[in-house]
Amino acid sequence: MNKIGAITLILTLAASTAVADSMSFNFKNPSFSGQGYSNHVLAIEQLQFNRQKELKEEAEAAEREAAREAANTTLAKFLNNVESRIYAEMSKNLVDGMFEENGALTGTAEIEGATINWVKDETAGTITVTILDEDGTITELVVPLTGFGF
Repeated sequence: MNKIGAITLILTLAASTAVADSMSFNFKNPSFSGQGYSNHVLAIEQLQFNRQKELKEEAEAAEREAAREAANTTLAKFLNNVESRIYAEMSKNLVDGMFEENGALTGTAEIEGATINWVKDETAGTITVTILDEDGTITELVVPLTGFGF
């Protein structure tokens, strides 16, 4: 039996072949392996840039929203209405002075840095309004004294 056991052992060892592979270790992260590192760095930069851009846009949107809310309060609406009525009254008084019979032939007003001069020319039948803005821009209006039909 000794011979049969030895033959079986030899045949079993001869039939099996040893298969081995070399062991290798690679990092998966490009920061450590160097493979694809530039793409990895670009992707990280792009993510950081996009996040900073989003934060900036969110902050700007919040500022715009706050400005809209501040301009939409009841007090802000009231002040805008009062300011409009004051300017309307000032312009009415200015126009009344221009068209008043036997009134002044010239007048001047200053509003927010702009100078408004008017001159009535009764022989030509016109009023010339000259507006000099603070940046030097000149606007001139020539208005007829008659012919309005009222």
